[in-house]
Order: sequence, then C-alpha cells, then structure tokens
Amino acid sequence: MGEYVSDKKDMVFQSVDSLQPVVNVVNEASAALDDPERTIRESAIPEVLTGALGAGIGGAGSFVALYGLGITGLSAAGITSGLATAGSIVGGGMVAGVFVLATPAVILAATGVWIASSLKYKQLKQEKERLYTEALAKHEAIIKALKKEVDADKERLDYLTSLSILLQKAVEDLKHDLGIA
Repeated sequence: MGEYVSDKKDMVFQSVDSLQPVVNVVNEASAALDDPERTIRESAIPEVLTGALGAGIGGAGSFVALYGLGITGLSAAGITSGLATAGSIVGGGMVAGVFVLATPAVILAATGVWIASSLKYKQLKQEKERLYTEALAKHEAIIKALKKEVDADKERLDYLTSLSILLQKAVEDLKHDLGIA
C-alpha cells in the first residue's frame, strides 16, 4: 500500500462534501441490486448515469484580563491603565499591552484551527476508506448482476453498465487518494 495523498491539490476528493457524488452512486447501486426492475428512468441520478453510459460507450481570555488589570472596569481610564499594566510585563506601555493581551487569543485561535484541521483531515481519510470498501463491494456486486441478468432488457443492462462505470471510476479515484497501488 502506498502513501495517503496528504497535499490537497493532489487529491481527487479534497473534502468530505466532495465525496457526496460517490455516496450517491453507492446508494444508487444498492437500490439497483435490491430492485431487479429498476432502470435509469427510476434512478435518483439519471443524468449522471446517462452521462456515464455515454462516456463509457464513447470512450475570550484577553477580555477578562483587560477588565481585571489596572483600574477595574471598562472605562477609558480602566482600559488604558489595563493596557499599560499589561504592556509593562514586556517593558512597554499601552501599545505593548495590546500585543500582550492579544497574544493568548492568537495562540489559542491558531491552536484551535490546527486541531480542527487535523480532525477534518482524519475524518476525510476515514470516510474515503469506508467509501472505497463500499464502492468496491458494490462494483463487484453490479458486475455479478450484469452476468446474472445477461438476458435482461436493454434499459436494465444500460443502467447496470452505467453504474459499473461510475463505481469503477470512484474506486480508482479513491485508490489514488488513499495511495493504494
């Protein structure tokens, strides 16, 4: 197994939301397998299936600190004395106090953004792995259905063929993102 694609610009699916078309195709494949009479006409994604068939066939801490430092309160005197007191921590005045009081908020915000980004990255990878497994299983089931229903009418065969094409593409794209050779 290769390396998971970690650079977003190299990913086919850059967010959980971008995986929705794969979810739609997997759900449609489930419906197709559950209902042997279902065709593109009954599908929830007929345009996508028709296109696939055609393509397949055609190729707050700083605020509290400011309030409590200096003269208590949020009056002009309270604010300026609070900023001056905070600034004196680093050998400066009121202007330095602004930076002293803003620093914790900036650090906490940056940490929060990093944590949220890490969680989204992990969630995206897990969803890709789950969808890969599901799309692969549905693709194999659709291929079996095509072999089993070889005598079905043309509409049904076109429907199953278009699902096979879409699932194959989804599996390939997910393999790419997951680094599966």
